[in-house]
Amino acid sequence: MKKKGSEKKRHVVPWLNKAEWDQVRDYLYSMDSSLQRFALDRISAWRARCANSFPVAVDCTADLVRCQVRDRSGQLTGDDLILMYGTALVRFVNLITERQQGRTARPLRRLAGNLNIPEWVVDLRHEITHRKRPSLKWCRKGCKVVLEWLQQEFWSRQLGGAPDDRWDLQSDGEDEDVKRQEDEVVARQKEVDAYRKARELLISYEKDQYQAFDDGSPEDKEKSLWQAPLADMSWLLGEIKQFALESSELLIDVLLEDGFLVPTMEQLETLGCATSDSASPTEPRVPQTFLRFWLPLLKMLNSPSFIHLFLEKLFVEQKLLSKEPDGHRCFYISAWISEVLLCNNNKFEYHFETKLQKKARTKDRIFINRIQLRWQQRLSACLDAPCISTPHLIQLILDDMEHPPPQETREKLVQLCSIYTQTERSEASTPLQQKQQQPIYTVEMLLDKMQHSRQDARPLHSSPMDSERSEERKWADVQAERALALRGSPWQVCTDNVSWKNYAIGKVPGQSDDPSCLMVDNYSIMTVLDQPVELESSATRSSISRASAPARPAEGLRWSNSDLNRLKCGLKLF
Repeated sequence: MKKKGSEKKRHVVPWLNKAEWDQVRDYLYSMDSSLQRFALDRISAWRARCANSFPVAVDCTADLVRCQVRDRSGQLTGDDLILMYGTALVRFVNLITERQQGRTARPLRRLAGNLNIPEWVVDLRHEITHRKRPSLKWCRKGCKVVLEWLQQEFWSRQLGGAPDDRWDLQSDGEDEDVKRQEDEVVARQKEVDAYRKARELLISYEKDQYQAFDDGSPEDKEKSLWQAPLADMSWLLGEIKQFALESSELLIDVLLEDGFLVPTMEQLETLGCATSDSASPTEPRVPQTFLRFWLPLLKMLNSPSFIHLFLEKLFVEQKLLSKEPDGHRCFYISAWISEVLLCNNNKFEYHFETKLQKKARTKDRIFINRIQLRWQQRLSACLDAPCISTPHLIQLILDDMEHPPPQETREKLVQLCSIYTQTERSEASTPLQQKQQQPIYTVEMLLDKMQHSRQDARPLHSSPMDSERSEERKWADVQAERALALRGSPWQVCTDNVSWKNYAIGKVPGQSDDPSCLMVDNYSIMTVLDQPVELESSATRSSISRASAPARPAEGLRWSNSDLNRLKCGLKLF
């Protein structure tokens, strides 16, 4: 290993021996013009012997020393000297920093800073190259500073042994940094090319499908979207499948962009589909024509790994859209989640259907055979991305789980999601009396109940004069309705003009600072040993029992130890 290392450091040099090298170095920095001319002649001979592998630092030193020799001779004018100094300084900055440039251009100031070259030297180089020529004084100062830098960084380092071409080759650390940057650029470029190719393939698929849709008769337009693909379409689907094997994640990202699985309004009008505004936002479904538009592609990509990744990407996208849960994009993301979950649904009545019934049911399904989905992860992902359709999606997931939680837990989980997302569950099937008796959890539910009360009390026919008069009494009616709705509860409506910015959160006007004011009037103390034991399974009771419990009598609130345990278990489950 040592032999190989020593052989790697060996290289051919143009000077005779180390003594000649030391002599040239001493003569260059002697400030004697005759000795400097002798050193410049030797360097010219060295350059002639190995022009292609000549050390950059030696070449730059010779150019700068030659400028000083010609300047002291008095044979050149000021402009000629500025041009000569400028050329030497520009060559120095360019040659020293050139080897550090990778495939991507980096600023010269940064490269010079890495080599401890003064920044004003780089600025002087820019002025010589791009702007007005500097004065002769600055050129002489720059030449002196650069020669001192070369002596310190290059010539002085060679006193301990044979000189190396340190300035011809980059250091290992710099090589690694440049290589890593080049690899990042190449990887980024490959990703851009792959993204462009994915878009081109999907756009070609859309064009073929639109052409098939336009060429068919009005009666056959819907059939043309889900018939067996033609030869050209089969070739295109094969290209997309091959691309999916290489970059399935990138393909799904492109599919979820606007204009593909999330259609634009123009695309819906072209296909004659209903918009998301006319569909049910709580139970979203992809329009049948639009679903059949993408079925050939999705059926071709059908595989357990693709379905898992597709669902994961859909839930991630839904979480990003949590700030706009009622938008057009959120509707179609939720609709595609619903379609995938329904494809995996295995209801009990499906086992008794005929072949024709099964064929009709599975005609518009992305996949037919049941897939073992990661239900716990999907349930957590759905709860992390709340929207107006979350209760519906939660219900689909719970119904399709192989080992679902107890029925009571499932109902309460869906109810909590409905409360959180401010959606009503099965409004059409809920009796009016039961709906009025439902407890109030949020301010929105209170306002909704008040609105229903106003609608029930509104006359069938009203004139403009009656509406104007009702507007005058509107505020009083609202206050009366609020007070009526909150009767019997610890909440009260404040009608006073209070500057709430002067009160901390949790404080009300007139509230005492004594903590005992928060105590209820009637309460009882019971030790843990006196608590009644309930013989019931903890697994069937691990839910929030207080969420749907009716209000207790007016004798006071009483929370038992089992109630607290149930509340903790329910919070952990949620």
